[in-house]
Amino acid sequence: MVQSRRNAKAAKKLMKILLKKQGITPSRLVTDKLRSYPPAFRDVALTAEHIHSHRANNRAENSHQLVRRGERKLQRFKSLGSAQRFLTVRAATYNTFTHQRHLNRRSYYKDFRTESFDVWKTATAAA
Repeated sequence: MVQSRRNAKAAKKLMKILLKKQGITPSRLVTDKLRSYPPAFRDVALTAEHIHSHRANNRAENSHQLVRRGERKLQRFKSLGSAQRFLTVRAATYNTFTHQRHLNRRSYYKDFRTESFDVWKTATAAA
């Protein structure tokens, strides 16, 4: 989700969207040290453990590197709307085609890739 501000209102909106997507209440939340998160968590009434230690957020930050690289190639987005549209499409294709190759045997990986391309063919034929 792309937002122009990182205040408590924006954090609360983000939390509501993420919780609705997950469908379950998390036991732990890992964020950066932004001071607007604790008030937002209180407003949403989250009782989960809030972790914002030194390196706990590295995994989340590293997942955004590809987005940042793509953004640099496009010479920044002109508006928040165009960034949101790009990221929505990118997330859908990335999630469809990205498989943890190092965690699967080659035969499973090939099956996953074949299934991904079948899903993509179906999705593009419908559009």
